[in-house]
Amino acid sequence: MTALRSAAPWVALLLLASACGAPAPSSTAEGPTFRIELTPEAEREVAELGLEVPIDGRVFVVVSTSDEREPRFQVDLDGVPFWARDVEDLAGGGSVTIAPGDEGLAGYPFTTLGELPEGEYHVQAFLSVYTTYNRADGHVLKMHHETGEGQNLWRSPGNVHSAVTKLSVRSGASYTLVLDTVIPPIEPLAEGQVLEQGNPPDSRLVKFVKIRSEKLSTFWGKDMYLGANVLLPSGYEDNPGTKYPTLYMQGHFPGRRAPFGYSDEPADPQAQGRGRSSAEFSEFWRSGQAPQFVAISIRDANPYYDTAYSVNSANVGPYGDAIHEELIPYLEQQFRLIPEGWARTLAGGSTGGWEAIALQVFYPDYYGGAWGWCPDPLDFSYHQIVNIYEDENAYWTENEWHRIERPNTRRPDGNVTTTMRQENHMENAVGPNTRSGGQWAIWEAVFGPVGEDGYPRPIWDPVTGVIDRTTAEYWRSNYDIHAHLRSNWETLAGKLDGKLHIATGDADTYYLDNAVYLVEDFLRSASPRIEHEIQYGRRKPHCWMGYSPSGSGEDMTYREFVQVLADHWRENAPSGAVLP
Repeated sequence: MTALRSAAPWVALLLLASACGAPAPSSTAEGPTFRIELTPEAEREVAELGLEVPIDGRVFVVVSTSDEREPRFQVDLDGVPFWARDVEDLAGGGSVTIAPGDEGLAGYPFTTLGELPEGEYHVQAFLSVYTTYNRADGHVLKMHHETGEGQNLWRSPGNVHSAVTKLSVRSGASYTLVLDTVIPPIEPLAEGQVLEQGNPPDSRLVKFVKIRSEKLSTFWGKDMYLGANVLLPSGYEDNPGTKYPTLYMQGHFPGRRAPFGYSDEPADPQAQGRGRSSAEFSEFWRSGQAPQFVAISIRDANPYYDTAYSVNSANVGPYGDAIHEELIPYLEQQFRLIPEGWARTLAGGSTGGWEAIALQVFYPDYYGGAWGWCPDPLDFSYHQIVNIYEDENAYWTENEWHRIERPNTRRPDGNVTTTMRQENHMENAVGPNTRSGGQWAIWEAVFGPVGEDGYPRPIWDPVTGVIDRTTAEYWRSNYDIHAHLRSNWETLAGKLDGKLHIATGDADTYYLDNAVYLVEDFLRSASPRIEHEIQYGRRKPHCWMGYSPSGSGEDMTYREFVQVLADHWRENAPSGAVLP
């Protein structure tokens, strides 16, 4: 889950007005009709980037009353209306319609085109280009290939959009929209390279790594890559014989961002808030006063989401094996890292919080400590606020006379801001078959079994919210961290002693504190007992890191956290180990 989760890496929409922009009468069905054309030039550019043509994908129309940003960038859980449908074999010069009554048409927040009030709108068409995967399990899937942006469909290189056109939209009218602009690569490509092979440029302390994963390529039937953003300590160049402990910062796709938000740029004296905090940390890191270790963020975006959750999965692939058997050994050799469990630590918030705790629990000897802040559900009895083992429906609670919609997000004062039904319906409109690139989609993909069609078997019906008990038991058996601790405690206890550190606000935006309470109850009563740390922030939302170790009552900063790490390494290093 993202620290500021938007419903979107979703999809962009396709619309270009006709030359005159005047509507012509067409269908008598309720709502407007949009005819969306793909130019031959756009198809050629897509092919030159290494993507498949003619194009299979998903086409969108997005409308907005505001022209401050392109409509595709306004799609969100609380954003502008859009409609979408799948398309096959769309070639340059060809067209597809989004019209009332179209089979497979889905929309959000309006289900049908006829629900859009007539009026003046800024309209845009968008095409999300799919890639065919011939997976090792025999299934053939068509999905959006991650092309360097972190599975954000609206910004993904190779996807195509139209210009933004102001239209007077009326029911029964027809409009032509032209897909003619292909999103360019994020990183410059050398001759012969395709999209996923680009890599950001290095600086003195920040290095970017990308390797082809044999394990993932075999699973997906296509070249697949893993990357890492590496932050070196200030003394790295001056101490060529020194080896360093490592922090693996877990979480969402980091792009060009270094761990901790480090930047080589000098601090802006006018910067405020997080920007100022990151700048001050960067100065501290360069000063030589910071603890000397290497911090690494992993880039493991995939066809489902901006991160693979760092574990093996029937749907997403063997990312756990690829990270631990391919990427980390490469990094340890390349950057003089201490290749021992006590010297490898984990930290992250939200999605990264779950990853940090999960990797420590599932690979207890490989890591020497984990800090999970506001982690995604550690017990699926509280999958956010849904008990997938006992509840009948994810979207509603009900009795004989009443049906109450379940909340999805809240403010610290308790006000509900979105519902479960809203976000799940939006994701289903963006990409059915778990192809939205969204939060609920990746949970189904990582935690669930493969369905008969090759796509993840849903934990609940995306339209009705009815929960599938068989799928829920698969989740429990494989990825419920609390259940795994209970089932394997005799073996795990000694390996996890002193390694688990969890912090969450007691007013977490996504109700993630509920699962933490269950894990805490277990750790307090389990035998044998282990040292662990769990903190709750009074009325703190998502994503809270814990209190300052100074005892001031303030929230912990990254500068304080790296000192906590240094103390942890000193206390747990084996006799004779050399720390920088």
